[in-house]
Amino acid sequence: MFNKMNKIFPSIDVAGHLQVVVIVIFSILVASSVLFAFWKKAKPGELIDEMIIRLRSWWVICIIFLFATLSGPMATCIGLGVLSFLALREIYTHLKLRKTDRVALLICYLCIPVQYYFAYMGWYNLFLSFIPVFMFIIVPFFMVMSGYEKHMGRSMGMMTSSLVLSVFGISHMAILVCHPSLNEDPAMGKGLLLFLIFLTQINDVMQFTFGKIFGKHKILPVVSPNKTWEGFLGGLIGTSVVGYYMGFLTPLDQGWNLVLLSFSVALFGFIGDAIVSAIKRDFGIKDMGDSIPGHGGYLDRIDSLTTSASPFFHIVYLMLLV
Repeated sequence: MFNKMNKIFPSIDVAGHLQVVVIVIFSILVASSVLFAFWKKAKPGELIDEMIIRLRSWWVICIIFLFATLSGPMATCIGLGVLSFLALREIYTHLKLRKTDRVALLICYLCIPVQYYFAYMGWYNLFLSFIPVFMFIIVPFFMVMSGYEKHMGRSMGMMTSSLVLSVFGISHMAILVCHPSLNEDPAMGKGLLLFLIFLTQINDVMQFTFGKIFGKHKILPVVSPNKTWEGFLGGLIGTSVVGYYMGFLTPLDQGWNLVLLSFSVALFGFIGDAIVSAIKRDFGIKDMGDSIPGHGGYLDRIDSLTTSASPFFHIVYLMLLV
């Protein structure tokens, strides 16, 4: 079915199947806004207030990601690069780094445009090795050069881990639309990126909804008390089902491939959420920032994507290109 749908709006230069998912996303957001408005009027309370706040953040995130996805590869890379910078800055703001780490910190920021340049050019090997191989060596070395050894291990671990989480993980979304073999048809990479973003948001909704309605058994009582087994399993199953029926966005033609891919988005998305929650517990904060009114910072909204984007890309790579 991929790339065979007729355009709903022929005058708009966007593939038919991409137009469908954009309409679906905005229809869900509009319907949810109307439903929540009636719900709040009929039965006000903390639950509906929290859901309205989440819905507002989903509006913002969806508009930003849809613009980045439907634009050209360069706009996508620039947009995601800025997002990586903002997320990395949020983490480093709370790290309480040593004054001697400033040079290493600058190097971490400077590696962002380099990583996204590799993604834009489709240089697969350099893209994969630059941060986890070269930066993993270079950043600690500059810390050693400072000559100040106190808390060296903590700074090394946190700076490099943050780089992998905020830059390396997110940059896999860029290479989805830039890798030559995945973009022989320009709509292919865009469809895969929309599929990833849509499922990540759906998983967030599913886990939250199932957790609020059925949640009784806590899965991470210390790190994230609001997460439950019921919400986790509801998200896994619900996201896998939705992903199966959203398969027209991908070039995958076997049902089990779609289910496996969707399942991985839900699983690794949950893991990313849990990791960022643990980091915030360590910092003693509720949110990474206040950039998105009512729902924290940038990393609070893309925590799932930091760990779901890279497995998603490599699973797609194995299914289609190996």
